[in-house]
Amino acid sequence: MAVVSQQRIRLGMIGGGEGAFIGAVHRHAAALDGQTELVCGAFSRDADNNQRTGASLGLAPERVYDSWQQLLEQEAALPAEQRMQLLVIVTPNQLHVPISIAALQAGFHVFSEKPAGVTLSETERLHEVLVASGLLYGLAHTYLGYPMVWQARELVSRGELGVLRKVYVEYPQGWLTDNLEAQQAKQASWRTDPAQAGSSGCMADIGTHAFGLAEFISGQRITKLCAELATHITGRRLDDDGAALFKTDGGASGVLIASQVCAGEENALKIRLYGSKGGLEWQQMEPNTLVLRPHGAPVQLLRAGKGQAGLTDEALKRCRLPAGHPEGYLEAMANLYRDFATAIRRAEQGTPAGVPGISAGLRGMAFIETVTQSSTSSEKWLDVPVTA
Repeated sequence: MAVVSQQRIRLGMIGGGEGAFIGAVHRHAAALDGQTELVCGAFSRDADNNQRTGASLGLAPERVYDSWQQLLEQEAALPAEQRMQLLVIVTPNQLHVPISIAALQAGFHVFSEKPAGVTLSETERLHEVLVASGLLYGLAHTYLGYPMVWQARELVSRGELGVLRKVYVEYPQGWLTDNLEAQQAKQASWRTDPAQAGSSGCMADIGTHAFGLAEFISGQRITKLCAELATHITGRRLDDDGAALFKTDGGASGVLIASQVCAGEENALKIRLYGSKGGLEWQQMEPNTLVLRPHGAPVQLLRAGKGQAGLTDEALKRCRLPAGHPEGYLEAMANLYRDFATAIRRAEQGTPAGVPGISAGLRGMAFIETVTQSSTSSEKWLDVPVTA
């Protein structure tokens, strides 16, 4: 029987030039399964940086563009079998929606870094454009690519914990303990600048990961919250620390904590959920283990691994290696790219199956806006807006 060749999905990237962190992560993850190929980019507004980045990635000079506008215009003019199919956006937040909308209107699928934008209203406009386009949009909530996060979601969904009562989710980091933006550190400078990051710093950057993880695993929406934000570094213009009490539409209550001034912490994202029949716990820095605590029975450790007994189909298909061989952050993001490539080949529309999409983006923006409003409000509880 003849083997049918499967063409790689052609990627373009905006942002992610030399000295940037997340762009390189996306490129490594996208390449992991051999499903995609980077064919063009506009990596930096600095012309030298842009050209060096393109050259280091082996791109043809004519497909290293001076701006994102030029990239969209000239790629759209190429023959269909040559032009990019999926645009990856790894810029500061204020460009996420403008570039996403322009890309969709030019006929390209979009995979964007989170948060989706800087306001809920502009993200709602993005949603309208996406629906009209018939194309695909995904959001890089990388932690939702881990196998054991899907295992946890399934355990909650099928009632292993009983009626969900309590959710604790936290994401402490320590990298902004010092005033790095005053030292002109690139990653700190834009994340603490309201003109580029939006109305929130820490909560938009990592609080949205905690929020998204809580809603994804619990299968419930956070409907009300009471929040406090803080800025601990003198002169810093956005929050670097915060916490929120919350309530869900399923009757559970919870606590969300996000901080970038927890000295000594790395990326300690952690979630615990408790129901009438037991609890579970997952930690991003030990991602291959899920702790299940049945009420009145011994604690169980569920481990990730290809072919591992007791795991759901959704967890297993996100495992590449046998148990005991660690898979981590790059593999989690690679799962999102693999699912996105599959969705393009299947001519799916809206949100690629298995990938956080526009609904996650709208939820994240609703969370950010409600948290920032709550922090300065005299009211104890505020409603989180209902989104699509």
